[in-house]
Amino acid sequence: MEGHVQFAFTDEQLQFRDIAAKFMADKSPSVEVRRLMETERGFDDAVWNSLSNELGVTALIIPEVYGGQGFGFVELGIVMEEAGRALLCAPYFSTCVMGAGAIINAGTEAQKQALLPEIAAGTRFVSLALTDGAAPVRVWADGTLAGEKTLVVDGCLADTIVVAAEQDGATRLFVVDAAASGLERRHLATIDPTRKLAALSFDATPAEPMAGDAGALSDVLDGAAVALANEMMGGAQRLLDSAVEYSQIRMQFGRAIGSFQAIKHKCADLLLDVELAKSAAYQAAWARSEDEPDAPALASLAKAAASDTYMQMAAACVQLHGGIGFTWDHDAHLWYKRAKSSEVLLGDANHHRELMLQRWSET
Repeated sequence: MEGHVQFAFTDEQLQFRDIAAKFMADKSPSVEVRRLMETERGFDDAVWNSLSNELGVTALIIPEVYGGQGFGFVELGIVMEEAGRALLCAPYFSTCVMGAGAIINAGTEAQKQALLPEIAAGTRFVSLALTDGAAPVRVWADGTLAGEKTLVVDGCLADTIVVAAEQDGATRLFVVDAAASGLERRHLATIDPTRKLAALSFDATPAEPMAGDAGALSDVLDGAAVALANEMMGGAQRLLDSAVEYSQIRMQFGRAIGSFQAIKHKCADLLLDVELAKSAAYQAAWARSEDEPDAPALASLAKAAASDTYMQMAAACVQLHGGIGFTWDHDAHLWYKRAKSSEVLLGDANHHRELMLQRWSET
């Protein structure tokens, strides 16, 4: 990206943010988050239907020709940020970001026509299986898959699974129906019960090849990193707001603790960190929407900044709340756990810093 670029949300995007924020706040209060994280499915069907039918965001980035709305990553980033702020429990990231992104970027025309309209309508869940388990997934001579995948977001829920598998020394993508023979799925117990992960095993499992290769997969992961970075910034902002609010009402020595210099300066430093990381996330979303040449590097920059900042903000929020911040009854731990799981999802900050430098050196 050459020269100075000034990014600002349009009036329509700001209005969309207000609508999304109100929806998330109404549908995902912390009491509902606590209820859903204890369930196996991890989300509420009525809320999902509202996401699709009222808010219309399941169709957000899907091209209009396939029943979608054809918006870009700026609008997607708005939805993800507000979802992260409310800690929305729903298979939105897995289906409408990673799953839809994989099919848009790597699917055959037949796969796009069959799957994208159902994703747009909110009637099909899709997961992307990337991380190999003990036995890497490979393609047998008859075209079936064998091996294991782990840390698959909403893998037990998905109707369709996009699987990265090794074939002839290269990584290729395949579509697997959840009802296919030889596929077994099990829930994984993780630090973050608000985002369900699964382990999958394949044993001579039928699979349909996709058109895209490792290059298409890299593009899908960049888009997912941008979306996740925006979600993380929503969570970080929520924690900052909570910490500042508490510092204004918690009294010590006859004064609000926020009046003490140490607390005041700490909150100011955290605000700077959150705003800087948020700017990186916004820039990455804009660059991807505009198909800028350095969009891949900016995606890694955004994810690295978000990983560092969200975890820093989560830890600080617990500390600034004092003794109550460590309790189960307080909500701080819910966002802390999401921050920790998101920090390593799609690669941690060190991975993305290295990738960012590599990409910028190639441009």
